[in-house]
Amino acid sequence: MSTSGVWTSAGLEIAYFSGLARLAQLGGRGCGVILRFERVRPTRRDRFQPLRSREITPQFLDRLLRALRRWNCDVISPDEVLERIARPDTPGRFVCLTFDGGSRDLITYGHPVLARHDAPFAVYLPTAFPDGLGEAWWLALEQVIAGHDRIALVIDHNERHFDTASTDDKYRVFHFLGSWMRALPPPDLTAAIHDLCRRYGVDLAQLTSSAVMNWEEVARLASDPRVTIGSATVNYPLLGNVGDTVAQREIAMGRAVLRAALGRDAPHFAYPYGERGSFSRRDVQIVEREGFAGAVTAIPGVIDRRAPPRPQMLPRIAWDGRRNSLRGLRVVLSGLMPAAATRLGRRY
Repeated sequence: MSTSGVWTSAGLEIAYFSGLARLAQLGGRGCGVILRFERVRPTRRDRFQPLRSREITPQFLDRLLRALRRWNCDVISPDEVLERIARPDTPGRFVCLTFDGGSRDLITYGHPVLARHDAPFAVYLPTAFPDGLGEAWWLALEQVIAGHDRIALVIDHNERHFDTASTDDKYRVFHFLGSWMRALPPPDLTAAIHDLCRRYGVDLAQLTSSAVMNWEEVARLASDPRVTIGSATVNYPLLGNVGDTVAQREIAMGRAVLRAALGRDAPHFAYPYGERGSFSRRDVQIVEREGFAGAVTAIPGVIDRRAPPRPQMLPRIAWDGRRNSLRGLRVVLSGLMPAAATRLGRRY
């Protein structure tokens, strides 16, 4: 069995209650983690919520921040993460809170909680979305499947039909089509989601604009000195699916647009999706050439004081919004879990 298979939810609970995590913390293994979230909004009762793992509630965020204070764990900015990596002997443990995508509910539900706790955090923004040009295709796919008992679309030049009557069917089809769409080259992804939206009467532009911040809201958030606005390209493509020229333009232009819109530099970057295979050494090299101070992935791992990570390849732990217990997080913060084993939430 691989180490990653051992660290299930049950394994985290055992590590917590057995005292192994406390022993590891005394041994000084991990010094901190970067947590990855996307949306902050109240609990919904819909039976079909395929993106639930990407969400946390305001109540959970409040509990998390209270717990970090009890654990004497510093909540720090991306700049401070880089400073601690450069000075690995800095005492104490830390967490850096990051939010991908620029969802509007971060303004509505997340920022008030974070401000109340005086907690710094980072938002990684694909600039096409506040520009009104981005397309939240995953939300459109969810809406189509939620509203129909059977759907059809063209895959590899053949029209395919899918039963989506039951909740189980809806989840199965969502994960199949979501994985297929994400792997498409950007023009093919656009064609596929536009075809689906036309067939089932979904206004993709309206759906997207209602879900993400506009520039006025981004600027309001950026005016808070505790907030770091970082770049996540322009269109949030799977960088592994685009050529050198497109990758260079996406990485460089995202930062340039932020600089022009906010009147200050954006030296922090997040690789779109960020998992292994979604970007390559080429993209890391582009990030380095463009002079980004740091870049975060979605490759799970703890920042270990004995072997500091490359600043342009920082690990992050995506905390699954379906998890309510904070005990598992305390195990992660102890440094007990090896970097390859910290897969706490899967993203399709």
